[in-house]
Amino acid sequence: MRGEEPGLVLDPYSILGVSRSASEADIKKAFRAKAKTLHPDQHPGDKAKEEEFKRLNGAFEILGDPEKRAKFDRGEIDGDGNPKGFGGGGGGFTGGGRWEGGAGAQGDPFEDILSGMFGSGARRRNPGPQKGRDVRYRVEIAFEDAVTGARRRMAMADGSALDVNIPAGMISGQTLRLKSQGQPSPSGGPPGDALLEVDVLPSTIWTREGKDLRMALSVDLRTAILGGTVDVRTPSGPVSLKIPAGTNTGAQLRLKGKGVQVVPPGDLYVRIEIVLSDPRDDGLRRWAEGR
Repeated sequence: MRGEEPGLVLDPYSILGVSRSASEADIKKAFRAKAKTLHPDQHPGDKAKEEEFKRLNGAFEILGDPEKRAKFDRGEIDGDGNPKGFGGGGGGFTGGGRWEGGAGAQGDPFEDILSGMFGSGARRRNPGPQKGRDVRYRVEIAFEDAVTGARRRMAMADGSALDVNIPAGMISGQTLRLKSQGQPSPSGGPPGDALLEVDVLPSTIWTREGKDLRMALSVDLRTAILGGTVDVRTPSGPVSLKIPAGTNTGAQLRLKGKGVQVVPPGDLYVRIEIVLSDPRDDGLRRWAEGR
């Protein structure tokens, strides 16, 4: 939910299009319906739809988590999931008056002040064990992993390593949530989560358009004229492609189901480029000269 104009207040209820009394089932239903229509695979190259999809994911991160939803309803966090006002602990104030940093949102910055002025009786009652802070990372994944899905071991900033399941169809900017891989709770509660913002590396072979892939393939003149079979590299491994006799440069052949491995999978479109295996071939020269 980044990239918004400064000062813009994001209301996850409005983004999902549900009321504040909506049930968990209503929230999930609204999210799935909007995610289906806004998914970048349905709008390739549409940056506005991509940003709207990111906002939708961010809204569901809050309302789909009962604890975060309760905090938002109480005004303890904003539409980005950040602590509001004096809700953080052990950190400092930002220029906008937000309290950030420190050991987590469990502490109360007023506690020590009130204790010093009025004695320990002024301390607030311990709210009990609370969840640790979430930790955000930015990770790079290979183009092939985003197309086919994969399980990879990733090194984190703190030196630890996590085994991560990468679902097929990931795009740059989407976030993977790893439960209980964040900071431990200082009050005996469950640990926070690790949030991995994904950056998909480009490929030198394939380009992606929604759930379809495109690539160029060089074919020698003999195969283009007479037809034949050639090997084609796909993200999931090599496959055989039949080249019809008389194929010309620019022709597009489709490998069904060899695109992004979502349900149903996309296709791989192969653009043929005819090349001469040996431009100095005397027989080819005589043929071209009509001799």
